[in-house]
Amino acid sequence: MKGRTSAERFAGFRRGMGIGGWLTNYKRFNVLPDEWKLPLTIGDFEHFDRYITGEDVARIASFGMDHIRLGFDQIVVEEGPYRYRERIFRLIENFVGECGRRNLNVVLNLHKAIGNYCDIREDVSLMDDEELRNRFVALWLEFERRFHDRPDVAFELMNEVRDVKPELWNSLAERTIGELRSLNPSRKIIVGGTCWNSPRALKDLPLFDDENVIYTFHTYAPFEFTHQRGVLQAAPLFYNREMEYPGDIVKYRQFRETVGREIGDYADLERMDREYLRRELSPAFEFVQSHPDRILWCGEFGTIRHCRLVYRENWMNDVISLLLEHGIPYCVWNYLSTPNDGNRFSLVDDDTREILSPRLLRILQGHVEN
Repeated sequence: MKGRTSAERFAGFRRGMGIGGWLTNYKRFNVLPDEWKLPLTIGDFEHFDRYITGEDVARIASFGMDHIRLGFDQIVVEEGPYRYRERIFRLIENFVGECGRRNLNVVLNLHKAIGNYCDIREDVSLMDDEELRNRFVALWLEFERRFHDRPDVAFELMNEVRDVKPELWNSLAERTIGELRSLNPSRKIIVGGTCWNSPRALKDLPLFDDENVIYTFHTYAPFEFTHQRGVLQAAPLFYNREMEYPGDIVKYRQFRETVGREIGDYADLERMDREYLRRELSPAFEFVQSHPDRILWCGEFGTIRHCRLVYRENWMNDVISLLLEHGIPYCVWNYLSTPNDGNRFSLVDDDTREILSPRLLRILQGHVEN
């Protein structure tokens, strides 16, 4: 195994595309009153039933992807504590079947767990509540029961754990992996660090003596570019300015000054470009160099939809070229966005569902420009 890159060892998961807006991000939770945030409505179920079809799976396969990362929320699949929605599991099972027919592997990603939402206030944290932790583990055991005979399905335990003490998340991840291993010694299990899967958090993860544990990170650096004029985060909404990439560093410095942040890493920069991204991703590159026997996968990265297309393409080109340079497989975010998804990152036209440009498709396929 040693001497081969992560991409070579994570066979069938070299380049993928995420699907959000279906079983996660189906509502703009931050505008709802508290009592309306978590219950599902008739409209929600109608959306779940029709939003993604076999035609979407075929289209993603035609893009040259080899896997799809499917995000889902705990409240969508869990009707109540330890009770599950057969209607939703049938949708997921049918989706996995469609992917199998198209030779696409699947990452099932728990995008939002109860107690670990990124866009709503919660009174109780998953990491602090024993019952929520028990339900978290039980949910993954239910997925194993249902997908036990599907080695083409990987389990990603959690999307973007919040800024919690790493030991709390590590303990829950270790317990979940241990219980899954008692049922399936070969299930591919993906685990990321805290601080929303920051590359810097990789160093805080335990190293499992298990070749089927895959480590992951996300990148949206620089945030003021990838989330420009976004409606879910206060700072880019307040700044309300179009950003270029590559771009003059002045706009980026002014962003931080305007929103009252320290200049920090920008102090010694003359331009926002590929070398800045290399620096931001250096903890991931150090991880693969220090742990050549482990698999590292970049599970999410992208740019907000209303960013000018040429800048999106430029940024995506530089990120993917750096990942390829270090042998890291990747999955882009994301295929399609609903109007209810506050920060729309779709890579296809939301009406026709066709890829936004030939150049973008070539880049996503790994045909990067130096």
